[in-house]
Amino acid sequence: MDLKDQLKNLFPDHVETNEPEQVEEQEHVLYVQKEPMICKFEKRKGKPTTIIEGYEGSDEDFKILAKEIKTKLSVGGTFKDDSIIIQGDYRDKIMAILKEKGFKTKRVGG
Repeated sequence: MDLKDQLKNLFPDHVETNEPEQVEEQEHVLYVQKEPMICKFEKRKGKPTTIIEGYEGSDEDFKILAKEIKTKLSVGGTFKDDSIIIQGDYRDKIMAILKEKGFKTKRVGG
């Protein structure tokens, strides 16, 4: 008796297919706060940066949000000292993304 026959005996309801198994992904729900997040523009070492501060949820949620913003805008950035630092001036686009997710934002600087 080979392995396939043994598996059929153990799992009689199993149907073998060549299609990939679909895994249902649950979307992570971010904590939405009462106070607005600050979205400001700064020049660091002569280069424009957008800084997002004021998130009241967990650091892990803020890191997920940082990754999502960087991916949507196709830009570089980092999460450091309870703030997200994005390379370039993307305040308007970032504020639109945050509003779409239910966050209140406040534009600061320039």
